[in-house]
Parts: sequence; C-alpha cells; structure tokens
Amino acid sequence: MTVFALVLGAALLLIAGYATYGRWLATRIFRLDAASPMPSVELCDDVDYVPTPPAIVFGHHFTSIAGTGPIVGPALAIMWGWLPALVWVLIGSIFVGAMHDMAALVVSCRNRGMTIGEVAGRLLNPRVRLLFLVLLLFALWVVLAIFGWVIASVFVQFPESVLPVFLQIPIAVWIGVRVHRAGRNLLVPSVAALAVMIATVWLGAGCPGLAWTGGWLGDAIRSINGTVAAWPVWAWVAVLLAYCYVASVLPVWVLLQPRDYINSLQLIASLGLIVVGLVAVAFVGGPDAGDGAGRQPLAMVAPAVNLHPTGAPPIVPFLFVTIACGAISGFHCLVSSGTSSKQLRCETDAHAVGYGSMLLEAFLATLVIVAVGAGIGLGWQQSYPGLTGEPLWSTIYADWTKVTGGAAIAAFVVGSGNFLEALGIEATFSRALMGVLVASFAGTTLDTATRLQRYVVQELAGTLLVNTGGPQRASPLNPLRWLTTPHGATLFAVSSAFLLALMPAPGKPWTYDTLGTGGLILWPLFGATNQILAGLSLIVICFYLHRRGLPTWMAAVPAVFMLAMPAWALLYDIQRWVNAGNWMLVAVAAVMLLLEGWMMVEAVLLWPRVKSIMEEPLPPLERTASRVTVGS
Repeated sequence: MTVFALVLGAALLLIAGYATYGRWLATRIFRLDAASPMPSVELCDDVDYVPTPPAIVFGHHFTSIAGTGPIVGPALAIMWGWLPALVWVLIGSIFVGAMHDMAALVVSCRNRGMTIGEVAGRLLNPRVRLLFLVLLLFALWVVLAIFGWVIASVFVQFPESVLPVFLQIPIAVWIGVRVHRAGRNLLVPSVAALAVMIATVWLGAGCPGLAWTGGWLGDAIRSINGTVAAWPVWAWVAVLLAYCYVASVLPVWVLLQPRDYINSLQLIASLGLIVVGLVAVAFVGGPDAGDGAGRQPLAMVAPAVNLHPTGAPPIVPFLFVTIACGAISGFHCLVSSGTSSKQLRCETDAHAVGYGSMLLEAFLATLVIVAVGAGIGLGWQQSYPGLTGEPLWSTIYADWTKVTGGAAIAAFVVGSGNFLEALGIEATFSRALMGVLVASFAGTTLDTATRLQRYVVQELAGTLLVNTGGPQRASPLNPLRWLTTPHGATLFAVSSAFLLALMPAPGKPWTYDTLGTGGLILWPLFGATNQILAGLSLIVICFYLHRRGLPTWMAAVPAVFMLAMPAWALLYDIQRWVNAGNWMLVAVAAVMLLLEGWMMVEAVLLWPRVKSIMEEPLPPLERTASRVTVGS
C-alpha cells in the first residue's frame, strides 16, 4: 500500500501543479491568447506548417519528448535511492521542466515557429544564434546515433516488439490521410487504431492463447522473431535511419503526426494498464510464481537513499544530469520550437501541450521508479530464477557500471511486466507490450530528432551562406547550398549519424558484432550537453520576458541551476577522462564548456542594456498565389 500511496500522491501533486502553477504561468506571465495569430496558419505549407487539432499535437509532442530518457534516467538514478529520484522528478517537472517546455513553445509560436536557436539570435545577438546551432547540431547528432542503437537493442532483447512497431507505419498513414484529407472525426479512427495496435502486439508475441490454429501461427512468428533478433545492430540502425529519412521529408501530417498520435494512444493505454496492475498488486499481491508460495506483497526493495552506490559518481551534480527527460531536458525545447510550434493552431493549447505533456512524462518517470524499485522485486525468472525481493534488486543493481542503458530498460520492461502479469496477462504478451512501449517512445523521438536535425542543418548552412549573398545566389557547386534543401539536410543528418553509429563502442574491437554501437563513444557527454542546452534555452526565455518588462525569476533561478549542475558534471568527468587518457572526450567536453561560457558572457553583457526594450520586429509576410513568404 505504501508504493500505491506514493504513486497516487505523485499523480495528485502533478495535477495540482498543472492547475495552479501551470495555469498561473499561462494566464499571468505568458498571457496566452486564443486570438493570437499562429505560424501554422500564417505560414501554412501543408508540409511543416500545418494547423492541427490539439489532441494530435499533444500526441506528437508527448511521444517525441518522452523517448527512452524518462525510462533509462530514473531506472539508473534509483541507485542513489528512490526518494531523491522521485523528489527531483516531481519538483523538477512542475517548477522547471514544464515551465521550460511551455515557454519554449510559446516563444517560438510568437516568432513564426522559429527554432530556439533562431529565437536566440533575435533576442540576444547573431553570435549566440551561431553558437546555439553548433551545440544543437552536436546534441542531435549523438541523439540519432544512440537512439538508433537503443531501439536496435530493444529489438534484439525483445524481438516480439519488432512486428508491432513496424505495423504502426501503415496504420499511421491511414489515420493521417483520413483525418487530414477527409476531415473526419478522431474518435472512431482512434479507437480502431488502438484496437489494431493491441492486436499487433499480441501477434508479435506469437499469438499467446491461440489454440485453433494448432499453434502453427505462433510458431511461425516466434521463428521470425528469432531470425530478426539475430540481425546485427548496425543493420537495424541502417533500417531505422532510412525510415527516419522518409519520415523527415514527407509532409508532417502523412507519417510523423499520425504515428506520434497513435503511439500516444497506445502508450497512454499501456501506462493505464501499468497503473491498474499496480493497484492489483498493491491489494492482492504479485503474480503467482507457481511454487506454492502464493502471491508476493508489493514493497519497495530499492533503498530510499544510498549516497554511495558501487561505481557511481556523486549524487550531486549527477542526479540532475542522469534524470533529464523526467524532470527537465534540453531536447524538449527543440521539439517545442522545432515541430510542435509549427502545428499548434491556437495559442491557448500551449498550456496542455507544453506544460501538460511534461507532467505526463513525469508521471511516466514515477511509474519507472516504482517498476524498477518495487515491481522488479516480484521476480525475473528468465534471468534470475529463484531470486525475488531485495536480494534480486541488489544483484541487478550491484554496480553502476553494469547497469547500462540496455540493462536499465530491461529492468523496467520486466518490472512493469510483473504488474501486468498480476492482472492475468500472459508473460510473453506483457513483455511484448512493455517492449513496444519502449521502442515506440524511442522511435517517435528518433524520427522527430531527424526532422529537427534537418532544420538545424538548413539553418546553419543558410547562416554560413549569408556572406555569399544567400542560398539563392550561391554557386550550384557549393555544398552548403545543397545542405539548405530538405533532402540534402536530411541526408546529411542520417548519414553522419550512421557513420558515428557504425563504429564500435569504446574499448571494443572492429568486428561484425560490435559495429553499430558507435553512439556510445560520445554518449558520456550527452547528459551534460543536453542539460546545458536546457539552461541556455532558459536564458533565451529570460531575455524574452526581460525585454517585455515581465518577471523573470521563474526562468532565471532554474537557468542558473541548469547551467551550474551540468558544467560541474563535465568538470568532474574531464578529470576522470584525463586520468584514463580519453582525450577525445576531454576535447569535446572542453569545447562544450567553452560554448556555454561564451554564451553566458554574451548574455551577462547584454542583460542590462535590453530591459523593457523589444527586439526588432519581424519582417512583414508577403502573400503569393501559392504560399506565404517572409519579406525582406
């Protein structure tokens, strides 16, 4: 009952935060206005700028920001204890992360859907814009490489998730065409899509419980699963990045929007199942292991606080770097300002889409903490037969260095699967459902990140072409001109990510089996870089408020904190990497700190000069017969 009370209390606190602090920010600080002109309408091109119903934008935004971050981060950070992890998730999401996401969305909408890097150039200066774009390019490069590896790892560990994940694509296209072209109501296709997707999970799990076929269909699917599980990681990464290329260049309503939307239905339904399973376990116990011991009681088997777990760095500052997406993440400002702001059709929807999505992600992180802190204690018979409770948890979490991203994900899949099994759901189907949840979250983040990287490459190439008269006057042989096109920028994004991923992980030889794990080379830098991005995004938000004479403390205090913690973490890591002779990580980390310091100096020097002074107005829109363009 204590575990159930924790989850219920967390849910009530998040709802209260949405209704109080979130509403105050929306109405008193940012003053959201339903009549405000929106970029999705003013610049509608039916490709990137598409006015979209709020339910679909919410689905896109939530699934894009909630990748594997709110799963891997809390599942790893619980080694310092479930209490500090849960406190940071709740306080961080309400007062820092949700404010950051909604503010980035609103500021972008009021700047014609510009990305946070472009907005930084308008509110601060062009140098900051260029520095921001370089930082975004690096962060998204690592995201594409590592998320390709994460999804490939999920496919290898839980091959029953492969078929459902790929069958989502035709379902999404059907939804996109039906809603966008025919203007149909969402209710019927949503229910139908959810039912079909659940059926695909059952199909991918080998049709458990199906007797009338004699078992041949299940055997055939399990054989296929065994085959695809044997694929090398690099092959899966190539397939996934090829899909991302297509998703990035297609109109947003064809695949990206509807896939994210139907994923959100499936993922929210899965979270609901976890909650129902949690309630069942809390009141009647866990699944019966069949050994005569009956149902096990639900209890937290992870320690409440453990300041010195084996092999782990210090809790401060690393708790605030390890748990990112569940509390605050710099990647979220890219989604808010990169894709969601181009789809929002009414400014007041930003409260639900920006602030609400972050709180739902925080609730997911809460469920992850409970799944790996209590659910895993109900047993993991496939890997740890006979072990349950605290001895099982201590075996899995014996050493920080052994709980990699893949191990943390597996712990969540099994722990949450135990909740579902308590409802009488077959074990293979339970794991398949949770595996699909993880792979779908990662997949939606991967294709959104590809589109975001496309925008960043186009902006950066266009910026570098300014001195030659702009993209239109550049020589056709100039590669930068090619990079300003959607196809050129996307091809650069996926090919560079694949080249990074193709290399073996640190310390691994160049073999057929180790190819595809190269994202792990720079992965140690990503957590701190991602959080530095959040801090810099908060600085941009501060300047937006400061120029309008509005209070800035709600953004300024988190900005200082989110710049200090990752910088501290990088300095700590640099010392370790110097001792280990890992000079590449040392060099890249030094560059990241230099970029952060440079932008902070620019901000401090500019701050006293722009109080209550509005930035230059945007150029007027020029309307032609075919589209809307920005005048010079």
